[in-house]
Amino acid sequence: MLNLWNDNDFQRFVQAQKNVNDTTSELAELVYASRLLGRESSLVMHGGGNTSVKNDLHDIIGNTVNVIYIKGSGIDLADVEAYDFTAVRLEPLRKLQHLYATGERRSDEDIRRFSTSEFKHFLYLNLFQLTDHIVSNSLSPSIETLLHAFLPHRYIFHTHSLALLTLSNQADGGARVRDEFGDEFGYLPYIQPGLGLARSAADAYRVNPEICGLVLQKHGLVTFGASAKEAYIRMIEHVTRLEDCIARAARKTRIPVTLPEEIALPEDVAPVIRGAVVEETAPGIRQYHQFILDFRTSPAILDYVNSPDLSAMSSKGAMTPDFIIRTKNQPLVLQAPDARDIEGFKLSVQEAVQRYQANYSAYFDRQKAASAMNVSMLDSMPRVVLVPGLGLFGLGKTAKAARINADIAASTAVAILDAESIGEFESISESEAFAIEYWDMEQSKVNKVRHDVFAGKVVLVTGAASGIGLATAKAFRQKGAELVILDLSYDALEKAREALGESTLAITCDVTNRAAVKSAFDLACRTFGGVDIMVSNVGVALQGRIGEVSDELLRKSFELNFFSHQSIAQEAVRVMKLQGTGGVLLFNVSKQAVNPGADFGPYGLPKAATLFLVRQYALDHGRDGIRSNGVNADRIRSGLLTEEMIKTRSQARGLSEKEYMAGNLLQLEVTAEDVADAFVHLALEIRTTGSITTVDGGNIAAALR
Repeated sequence: MLNLWNDNDFQRFVQAQKNVNDTTSELAELVYASRLLGRESSLVMHGGGNTSVKNDLHDIIGNTVNVIYIKGSGIDLADVEAYDFTAVRLEPLRKLQHLYATGERRSDEDIRRFSTSEFKHFLYLNLFQLTDHIVSNSLSPSIETLLHAFLPHRYIFHTHSLALLTLSNQADGGARVRDEFGDEFGYLPYIQPGLGLARSAADAYRVNPEICGLVLQKHGLVTFGASAKEAYIRMIEHVTRLEDCIARAARKTRIPVTLPEEIALPEDVAPVIRGAVVEETAPGIRQYHQFILDFRTSPAILDYVNSPDLSAMSSKGAMTPDFIIRTKNQPLVLQAPDARDIEGFKLSVQEAVQRYQANYSAYFDRQKAASAMNVSMLDSMPRVVLVPGLGLFGLGKTAKAARINADIAASTAVAILDAESIGEFESISESEAFAIEYWDMEQSKVNKVRHDVFAGKVVLVTGAASGIGLATAKAFRQKGAELVILDLSYDALEKAREALGESTLAITCDVTNRAAVKSAFDLACRTFGGVDIMVSNVGVALQGRIGEVSDELLRKSFELNFFSHQSIAQEAVRVMKLQGTGGVLLFNVSKQAVNPGADFGPYGLPKAATLFLVRQYALDHGRDGIRSNGVNADRIRSGLLTEEMIKTRSQARGLSEKEYMAGNLLQLEVTAEDVADAFVHLALEIRTTGSITTVDGGNIAAALR
């Protein structure tokens, strides 16, 4: 592992932190070292790991107070800031340590109780609320604050090094790591984080004050230092020794399982998985809680998922307890998907998900009874799916959560292969896994996120780089959806993506090209797992007197204003039927469909056909749970109704531009955002299909009977 420490960069960083954030030198040093650790995914992943520094500060009346700055729970070290560390008073923590060390409170029940319900309350009581430099944040202190506090060292770093886990997650893991480190480290058997682990850490130091760190079996590696640099270098050097040890053990050669002659593509498999891993929001209404998928494959991942003993290896449990709250303790293992029998694969996936749920429920009942914990069962759906011949999928309520779970699963695959090459991988016990999964301190990391109504949904919008399309994409994003946006201009799409957020999938696509449309949907499926809501928004207002217009112009208009909607809708239906969870088709029609304007026949005729297309999809695919609705809008500033057109039309009518744009019953200009709200409304109307919503401020001539 590379040592990334650079003294010149370090000095510049610390000075900049002091100048900009008025941060203490000690805290700035901690931030620098923490970010270096966070860059290494083999050390910490997505909120894992803990770093701390002890420091003297002053309260509001000038008293010196010794505090420990500890990383806030769930914060990623890779981009941690000074305000992500919570200051906790050390004196009460050390009194607590003394209380247990002297035997005044030593019962196992006391330790268990303090490690759960009392712990967070105790820490919150002792947060240091005001310092010379920063106001304490509202972040929960790390669940391992006590471990850091009970040790005397100034800087303490704790990582979930995959190299350490690879060696320690063995039946003889302690001996294997001791062979590498000798007496340089203290060695602790697996103990759930909290007071018990903190006491054991303090005892290990007391037995040998010369140690430079701790090996936490099946959990992680801790290093100490008088400076951030010393603690960091100790971490890197010792992890490198473990990596070298693993490299010396040649990976076992495994004969892969026999695969079908033709493996199905990820874009065909993902919607099938996504449609099976769902729960109904209420019985009988065909509305579901869904997940976003993130697909991964590589030679190492394929070695893992194609292994003949995949089910046995993957069922042994997580590499570290820190992963369990995100990925659960076990993945779902599927059969290899045969491209010639997608329906057969679909049935096997549904059966596999049902077995997974039944096994999870049995595990919960078994461990709840054994532990006597007063907890309610979490959802029983997997967060990682392994597919022989293909790779793996991470599942989450958001694209970010799916990506995190896929990252963890990909790293776990490699680590388990290494562990099985050295010996035999062994995780923590089922009861220990349950204690972590249902520990309220761990659950608080993931439960603090509140999801909006379209969380877990994928919305695809065409013509999304500007105008109504962009406004519609923003409206769905604001309610939690993941977005796929299509348009012709790459530059315009990039600007739209920046406005909509990093997870937005932007695809340049000519919607009159059927192959390009299919490719766009395939990419959406590979990226997010499928599509739930389609907003077909493309349109071009071509003009001409119908008795004089050329066939070429009329055909071009039909390609853009009718057949593009048909192509988009057909591909959406194909994906939605693979998912089997219904879906929503939304079309931007036009008032021209029912209230044609003079010289606008080339535009109005295909729009009239599109209006009937909306109804035909409602008629033919209602049985699939797919709803089809449209919006008729009028006088919306956009690529169709340009500023030049507004100026020309208002002058022709003898009106000001303001009067022209508000020329409706309500005398209000209608905006792209108003149309976007209508699309969102229709997407939420679970018992409405074949409907056309008018968004024009009131135009009786365009009103539908």
